[in-house]
Amino acid sequence: MNGITTQDWTVVVNDEEQYSVWAGDRDIPAGWRESGMRGTKEECLSHIDRVWTDMRPLSLRLAMDSAG
Repeated sequence: MNGITTQDWTVVVNDEEQYSVWAGDRDIPAGWRESGMRGTKEECLSHIDRVWTDMRPLSLRLAMDSAG
């Protein structure tokens, strides 16, 4: 394992609608915000798999939509 012993994780999302998991006992880094999902790391990763269906950053999706 990686040495992290906490079982409390949160899903974070940035302005480009990219998701990540973050240890619940750490401050959320600049540029990220909590998405509202908390749980075990596995639960959080499963949630990300369900909601993050388009891996392209938001700015790229918007540019492609306006070009099309």
